[in-house]
Amino acid sequence: MEPPAPATRVGSVRGPASMQMRRSRSLRAMKDLSTGPDERGQVAGSGLGDANGPSGKPRTAGGPRALDGVSSWIGMRWEDPQTVRLQIRPELINGGGLLSGVVTYALVDYCMGSTLWVQTTEEERIATINISINYLQTAIEGEIVCRTVLDRRNRTIGIMKSEVRHEDGRLLVTATGSYSIFSARKRVPAARPSEAEPDRSG
Repeated sequence: MEPPAPATRVGSVRGPASMQMRRSRSLRAMKDLSTGPDERGQVAGSGLGDANGPSGKPRTAGGPRALDGVSSWIGMRWEDPQTVRLQIRPELINGGGLLSGVVTYALVDYCMGSTLWVQTTEEERIATINISINYLQTAIEGEIVCRTVLDRRNRTIGIMKSEVRHEDGRLLVTATGSYSIFSARKRVPAARPSEAEPDRSG
């Protein structure tokens, strides 16, 4: 009998997470908005699509560009689920002439979300509970990158830690976030007007 394979470790995943990882999502659950609508295979109910083309072959244009309109407008580019890059441009600079803190907060939130998302099953959904963020420095140009690790998770909560660095190596932001993990619920279709119960008040 062959010995069992060693458990895969992400951050310090403990408990049920180690078992769920075998059934977890992958980078394929991320959508590339740089493609046309006919190439955006949608995962039903997930809000995320497929990073591969119609043939199932990996894209060669640098991987997933964005997950939705917000991340697309900000300019987030996924290197992998735990790494998101962003090029600073004039629209992201605040009235003080510095990179807006809203941008780095969003970068952290999306990177934490994708980090946890790929460790969930098709029957699970996630939502942000809280992010504690420390703004250490800022920037006015160049590229920044957010890297996130899954510190720990159980059946209902995931804890992530993130850092945002400038391309010159400076540490701009540190953050810790907690996310809710819950079961996907089937949507109950609303009753049609003709099916509604008649008014008996008269």
